[in-house]
Amino acid sequence: MAYVSAGEVGQLADGTMKEVMANDHEILLARVGDSLYAVDSRCPHMGGKLTEGRLEGTIITCPRHGSRFDLADGSVVRWLQGSGLLSRIGTTLKSPRPLKTYNVKVEGGEILVEV
Repeated sequence: MAYVSAGEVGQLADGTMKEVMANDHEILLARVGDSLYAVDSRCPHMGGKLTEGRLEGTIITCPRHGSRFDLADGSVVRWLQGSGLLSRIGTTLKSPRPLKTYNVKVEGGEILVEV
């Protein structure tokens, strides 16, 4: 694995995210305070585009079915929105899976992601 450029720190404001391509990987890059996070940009449930979701702190919510993940470690906060039979069926068909995370570093103002 190697670090590849994902843009300049100054191009990503606090509380924002964007999708970047790094070695054929679609990656969601987010800035929360002084921290940068990089994860797969597609939800592991049904491939929802997470950059179209909602970012609250380090928690990203998928726009399709409301699955929530912590960008800090990729962990599942909530697999599907709602409860009841439909949620149980959805969880049975596709069990919860965390987001893949990527190491991020900054050198000379450039964001580098390890892929």
